[in-house]
Amino acid sequence: MPKDAAKPKRVGLSTQGAEKAEKAPRKSKKDPNAPKRALSAYMFFSQDWRERIKTENPDAGFGEVGKLLGAKWKELDEAEKKPYIDQAARDKERADEEKAAYDNKQKGDSGEDDEEDE
Repeated sequence: MPKDAAKPKRVGLSTQGAEKAEKAPRKSKKDPNAPKRALSAYMFFSQDWRERIKTENPDAGFGEVGKLLGAKWKELDEAEKKPYIDQAARDKERADEEKAAYDNKQKGDSGEDDEEDE
């Protein structure tokens, strides 16, 4: 019995056309004034180490640099990660404060019309 005999052949069974018929609704545009999200400790580490990794491995591509950064991050012990973790905690506080202020402003903008009517 040939190897291909065990596999059923699919002929003419394309669902691709049916899926394309329904278009997904467009996403609303992101508010350019919205606050930026907080960065993780790994992202702060990546920003700090990316140039070093690139100089040590000049022929490495973008993906390879990412793999090397990930491997380096896993090698670090907690004491070496602590500055990045602290930086991430400070950035999280910043992001939370900015988000709260942004949300309050959004509520204030929508509530102004109701107050003017009274």
